[in-house]
Amino acid sequence: MAFSKGLVGWMAACALSAAQAGTLPNANTGTGAGASGSLAHAERFDYADSNLPQVAADLNEQILRIPADASGTVTLEATLFKPNGPGPFPLVVFNHGKNTGDLHQQPRSRPLAFAREFVRRGYAVIAPNRQGFAGSDGTYQQEGCNVGKNGLAQAADVDATVRYMSHQSYVDASRIVVAGTSHGGLVSVAYGTEAAPGVRGIINFSGGLRQDLCDGWQKNLVDAFDQYGAHTAVRSLWLYGDNDSVWTPGLVAQMHDAYVSHGTQAQFIDFGRYKDDAHRLIVDRDGVPVWWPAVNAFLAQLNLPTSVRYAVANPHEPKASGYASIDAVNAVPYVDEAGREGYRRFLNQHPSRAFAVSSEGAWSWAEGGDDPMALALDNCSKQGAGSCRLYAVNDRVVWNDATQTADNDDGNARDTGTPALASR
Repeated sequence: MAFSKGLVGWMAACALSAAQAGTLPNANTGTGAGASGSLAHAERFDYADSNLPQVAADLNEQILRIPADASGTVTLEATLFKPNGPGPFPLVVFNHGKNTGDLHQQPRSRPLAFAREFVRRGYAVIAPNRQGFAGSDGTYQQEGCNVGKNGLAQAADVDATVRYMSHQSYVDASRIVVAGTSHGGLVSVAYGTEAAPGVRGIINFSGGLRQDLCDGWQKNLVDAFDQYGAHTAVRSLWLYGDNDSVWTPGLVAQMHDAYVSHGTQAQFIDFGRYKDDAHRLIVDRDGVPVWWPAVNAFLAQLNLPTSVRYAVANPHEPKASGYASIDAVNAVPYVDEAGREGYRRFLNQHPSRAFAVSSEGAWSWAEGGDDPMALALDNCSKQGAGSCRLYAVNDRVVWNDATQTADNDDGNARDTGTPALASR
């Protein structure tokens, strides 16, 4: 079985953070993606060992071009995160999901919350965009309704990435893990059928490919995992949730059963419910305490590093100012009634969440992703209303004269690369 290029139809693949932005008074106001419930008591993975080597907040991020073919004329846009120093470091390859629409408009894969945990433990992380996605060359071609062929075609780009990275001096090619979410999870499992010798494990986060326009798409998906399981010797870890908007628990069970029916080793973790959609787990910094314990145990089984070796700061969260209680809607400054309605929606969001305002009346809220504070500030600033400031973060009001603005230098407004379900 050899990897070849080709592909499939529609799929709602990438879970996104939710956001809403309000314009200046009297302008049209959009509706954000709402969520209810709370993760206020969720464990946070904060590390404060000052004796560890410090890695920059951007995780030494670089954008690489990886050759996807022998001639090097087709290249993949890829995001690299790594610790300081020359290495060699064990490598994690992260495979993204698939949005609808023009895939070249899909944002560059930039899994900050995921990469941060691995860089802390001394890994390099590479996130390639497959052909036809984001800034990569090539096109996303279909294989009709054949999910098995689709995954193998996509896995060719994973193979190209592993080959290229294995020749980099800072990579230990004998210690590689391949991981992916949604469509990228399926692709990672497909890659396992012909994985390079140094690949020790596969991690599948909510993997699959949904093709509603294909008759019997569920059976096609199960058959694909059955096909992969018959040709895979690499151990894998599968993580799925109960309230996934794309897969039902029953379908997930069929996929896993088909895969392991050939004796393939694949540990299955049902992590239960996550916020309003388990499919968004891996893009959320809040999701780290949910998935990391299982991944940590899996890495230990593979004789790979699990201890924290580098200090990497999480996005800074300002302290409560005492200006007002979090539920005091009328205390929010500058906004009109539409802005107050936006704040009411903000109060119904899960932590992590942030609400930003400007003195010109612009406002925005954001929830989830890696840094909703930066996203709220950025969306607020896009309303063209001057400097925006954080009013509330999670369950506390942070508004005061010292609140940082959207053009500050403390990193709050840095581009996180996290897409949002935003409207004006």
